[in-house]
Amino acid sequence: MIEGSDGSGVHRPRNLDWQRAAALLYGDWGTSKAYVIGLAFAAPLGAGIWGYKCLPIILAVCLLTALVGYNYLIVCRAFPDGGGVYSAAREQSRFFALLGALLLMANFTVTAALSGWSAMSYFGVAKGHLAYATMGLMALIGGLNFFGPKHMGSMAVMLAVPMVIVVVALVAMSAPYLLDGIKHSEPLGQIPFSDAWIAFCGAILALSGVEAIANLTGVMKLDPGSTPDKPKVGQTTLRAIFPVGVEVVLGTSLLGLALLALPKNPELMEQIKANYENVLRLMAEEYTRLHLGIDFLARWAGIVVGIIVGLLLVSAVNTAIASLIGLFYMLARDEEMPHSFTRLNSFGVPWLPMILAIVLPVGVLVLTLFGKAEHGLEMLAGLYAIGVVGAIAVNLGSCTFNRNLKINTLERGIMGLTFVTLFAVELTIAKTKPDALYFTLIVVSLGFALRAWSQRSAGLRTVTVDESVAAVLAPDPTRTFNLNVEEGKALLVAATGVTPVLEFAMEEARLRKATLFVLHIKELKVNLPGTLAKPGRPRWEDDPRAVAIMTTMVENGKRNEVPVLPLYAVSENAAGTILDVAATYGIDTLILGSPSRSSLVNLLRGDVVNEVARNLPEGIRLVIYSS
Repeated sequence: MIEGSDGSGVHRPRNLDWQRAAALLYGDWGTSKAYVIGLAFAAPLGAGIWGYKCLPIILAVCLLTALVGYNYLIVCRAFPDGGGVYSAAREQSRFFALLGALLLMANFTVTAALSGWSAMSYFGVAKGHLAYATMGLMALIGGLNFFGPKHMGSMAVMLAVPMVIVVVALVAMSAPYLLDGIKHSEPLGQIPFSDAWIAFCGAILALSGVEAIANLTGVMKLDPGSTPDKPKVGQTTLRAIFPVGVEVVLGTSLLGLALLALPKNPELMEQIKANYENVLRLMAEEYTRLHLGIDFLARWAGIVVGIIVGLLLVSAVNTAIASLIGLFYMLARDEEMPHSFTRLNSFGVPWLPMILAIVLPVGVLVLTLFGKAEHGLEMLAGLYAIGVVGAIAVNLGSCTFNRNLKINTLERGIMGLTFVTLFAVELTIAKTKPDALYFTLIVVSLGFALRAWSQRSAGLRTVTVDESVAAVLAPDPTRTFNLNVEEGKALLVAATGVTPVLEFAMEEARLRKATLFVLHIKELKVNLPGTLAKPGRPRWEDDPRAVAIMTTMVENGKRNEVPVLPLYAVSENAAGTILDVAATYGIDTLILGSPSRSSLVNLLRGDVVNEVARNLPEGIRLVIYSS
């Protein structure tokens, strides 16, 4: 958010296109193939496993995935400024909003651990060292997030393309054998529906990607014809969700059939049971061996597939950790968590949430060491499902009963049916997986305890008053300026401190007899999962660095007869904010100081000057000042 001289807010930059949104979704949905198929095959059934009976389970999971994707097309259309569970449920109840956020927090925690575990498995790490290797990965990814999740969408695009190639290659290699998969598939026979339902609930994984997409609608590019004041992102989300959903449903179904199409013999079945954690790597080896008959090439095919799938899973770890940081920060900004969670490091990242985003997944991995580490993926999968299913159920339930949403009767009916199904799944997981229930109860209890403690420490009390009384009591901290800016006579300088570029900007403004806008951006490198309940207006008077800049410039402006108007922003995208402000206030000349950071920091944080220079409108001149 930005406070301008007129007190108006400047919208967050909408620079997320459908390609990057699709890649972020695919980083979650697309990785489901890496473990859903193996988990369904190795799911316990009586004294044995589901084995060649698992195809109906895989198809049922694919159907639910498609149904949830359809519902989130509706959610994203209804909430163009952020429609994650926290935002959607908040319109109904603050309690359910926080409950949904805490369930999502539990999901992101386990997602990071689960994806990291699976990545290490695909990289070929021995089972005895998987937990320790995954902990090291958590520390590495968390350390990189010290600099903020820069260009996460671009990285997801680069990693998604090889994964799609792997899926297409595996389906093509298995195509001549798919009929064998149907023949090998065993009927359910006398298996009770309750056993099939429990197995289905245990295989529901990788649904949180749609929550991430719903959270990001506030920064998505608008549909043609819509405006920031009346935003619409229905077309953007359709183009992002639909192709990914089709690929995931068809790809997972065909790969599940391809697994069953492998030669049906006891030796291979034992291999599948032993390698269910990295079943795509096993399939690459076996199908290469079937086609070429060369063991050396088969092993290398498995290694290549393992690296590609593993890297996409690492990207999913990064997304989960960044989402955890953003969720903690947003709850703290909304006074649901301690205010200390909003303190930022020098790169604009909340440092306490960053530490928690590393500690929580590592803590879950430690639990696997006390349990049966050889079944770590199965244990993590059980912990995962209860969080994400609960969060999505809260979201869809809130939307179903929200009569203010503009959705038709058919859409509301389908959403209600999906909510009932997910609620039943949630109850089943809670009953059949006590570890998952205890884990979720601990997360939710600690979350509400933190909320109570933080609100008590801040001296807050919840009271209910009439709207007219609330309107009288609500403070209006807006600082207004009476602008009289003629076109072509407005200069904007973006300042990070009291530096020589400010003196140069003052000289230019005096020579040109122009109004000088002074912009200071407090960088916030956090992905906010939705909109804030109490966003407020950021004030430069509350930022010591901004106070030093603005008071210096205002006093010098008076001395030199230069109108100086301070602008202040808290933004996760400094370049996008500078461009938005320049366009909003009709800037004639933009003045930037040349950065003097090290090459490593530039790589991790990004070069604001270059990004502004690439995207600045033609009508605005750019001056880069280097002292």
